[in-house]
Amino acid sequence: TAFPILVADHLKRLDALSGFDAWPMVQRAAAYLARNGPVTQQDRWEEDGGYSPFTLAAEIAALLAAAEFAEQEGDFGLANYLRETADIWNENIERWTYVAETELAKKVGVKGYYVRISPANGSDSDMPASAFVAIKNRPLGQNVLPGEQIVSVDALALVRYGLRSPEDPKILDTVKVIDATLRKETKTGPVWHRYSLDGYGEHDDGSPFDGNGVGRGWPLLAGERGHYEVARGDLEEAERLLHTMEAQASPGGLIPEQIWDSEDIPERGLRNGRPSGSAMPLVWAHAEYIKLARSIHERTVFDMPKQTVERYQKNKTTSKLVSWRFNQKSRTVPEGKNLRIEVLAPAMVHWTFDDWQTTNDSKTIDTGLGVHYVDLPTNRLSPDSKIVFTFFWPTVNKWEGIDFQATVGQRTTATVRAES
Repeated sequence: TAFPILVADHLKRLDALSGFDAWPMVQRAAAYLARNGPVTQQDRWEEDGGYSPFTLAAEIAALLAAAEFAEQEGDFGLANYLRETADIWNENIERWTYVAETELAKKVGVKGYYVRISPANGSDSDMPASAFVAIKNRPLGQNVLPGEQIVSVDALALVRYGLRSPEDPKILDTVKVIDATLRKETKTGPVWHRYSLDGYGEHDDGSPFDGNGVGRGWPLLAGERGHYEVARGDLEEAERLLHTMEAQASPGGLIPEQIWDSEDIPERGLRNGRPSGSAMPLVWAHAEYIKLARSIHERTVFDMPKQTVERYQKNKTTSKLVSWRFNQKSRTVPEGKNLRIEVLAPAMVHWTFDDWQTTNDSKTIDTGLGVHYVDLPTNRLSPDSKIVFTFFWPTVNKWEGIDFQATVGQRTTATVRAES
């Protein structure tokens, strides 16, 4: 849903939307993101839901792009809400998807790294990455692991979409973990697996994937790594990876989904560094190849959104808000921030700061996107103060019947910075 917005934004920057009104599409897509984010029901590998670094990066970039479209339409209130939402999500990426001082981090010799995905069923926790993740393509008994143990190449999207610098210490550490756990050298060049313990690929004996197997290297991911190298300014390495994709294509020039990255098994037609029995061509990979070639030619990631770079890398914009949603129940409000409560229907929020000795009622504001919100003035509360609230739903004349609670925590330093 984020990608159509980003395409429209790129076309707008090229002045290529003449005669086409993209706003109705952008508005509908932004509304979907605002209602359903920050968690995703399904990551880009169509396997797991939760907090995905890749999806978060695309969502946040799209919200900022949509805000510019809204301004062009004269809807400055909507533009402000979209930017505020993007800022809230951006500031929480590390809380949702970054872990430190794990056994894997110690083994690789880094402080921490971004995980593949943090489960949404841990959304009422301040550390969702500690919850368990199901790996859909592994045998029962071997298919559930703590999220902090599963690494993915997907964190590179934080650089690709402009949210983080390629030299950010957390990114650099994550790249080290990615290379230590997911990279394999082949006769045609390096490849990367999608994530730790991926089981989508042929078995070790070369027999076909049958619901489980052993994940293999994807040429697509060499292209994505190439874009990271372009962002870093290492055009020589980016070009080497472009040629790796070429070397891993079929004799007819088709780029496969996966290549065989183990010893040759001639009787099954499997040769190291050459296409496996996976889908071919993978059009997604061909698109990545073309984009990488253009990025190398232009000496920059040509489709990197400008808004994220300006807002988060240059201006280091942070948020004065923390969001509470039914799909993302924040338990802690950092000291100095207001609590934004967001729901999908009009509501009256009944709340207290003193355990119901006094109470307050606040009506939600309609964003026009299917999201209704109210900001509670928690910014002056001291640490350990508790905010308790519930809902009255006027459209159905019904109380929620459950109290929710958040606690003010110690003031934290923004995680969005170029150096530690």
